[in-house]
Amino acid sequence: MLGSLDCMHWKWKNCPTGWGGQYSGRSRSPSIILEAVADYDLWICHAVFGLPGSNNDINVLESSYLFTNLATGTAPPANYVINGKSYDMGYYLADGIYPKWATLVQSIHDPRGPKKIFCNETRSIKYVERAFGVLQSRFAIVAGPARLWRKEILHDIMTSCIIMHNMIIEDERDVNAPIVERHEVPDVGVEMVNDKMADLKNFLLDIKRSKIKMPTLNFEMH
Repeated sequence: MLGSLDCMHWKWKNCPTGWGGQYSGRSRSPSIILEAVADYDLWICHAVFGLPGSNNDINVLESSYLFTNLATGTAPPANYVINGKSYDMGYYLADGIYPKWATLVQSIHDPRGPKKIFCNETRSIKYVERAFGVLQSRFAIVAGPARLWRKEILHDIMTSCIIMHNMIIEDERDVNAPIVERHEVPDVGVEMVNDKMADLKNFLLDIKRSKIKMPTLNFEMH
């Protein structure tokens, strides 16, 4: 599991009037979207900021560069076996609005029975939601509405807050904590779903063919 994926809306109080409709979403107030991936200790490894608040999570995912490296054939090494099937690709935890790709694992809607409830508990996307909450609690400037006019300055503010947030996480991280490796996982009878690799491969091919230039407001940290 490479991390959990989700989006956060930062309300833009002083959004220019001409941009109000473009940046207003279901909250009916202008906002700017932050897409982020956070791991179990709330370290943010991927962030894209600057898209208008009228977009949903799917539009943001298609505009970000989360899968750019995967489209070029480079990805973090991942090899594991589930129910006798070998996998060589990592995955992200996401909520139900995201497409059903092999690299996006979603929770079960309305789980019934101990097996599905256990599956939902082990595939929680609360990591990134907690990361958003910690980010806003540490830096009051991103907790309240943005009062600046220029989007480039707001991008610099959000970037700086994320970098300082990661520095705090790294400083507080216990590097001497023992690492427990689990080689075998008890079989809980997880139901297998249809292979969604075809949809993901088509999306990666579209990225290669489109050759879209990277927007100036996107950034990614490794």
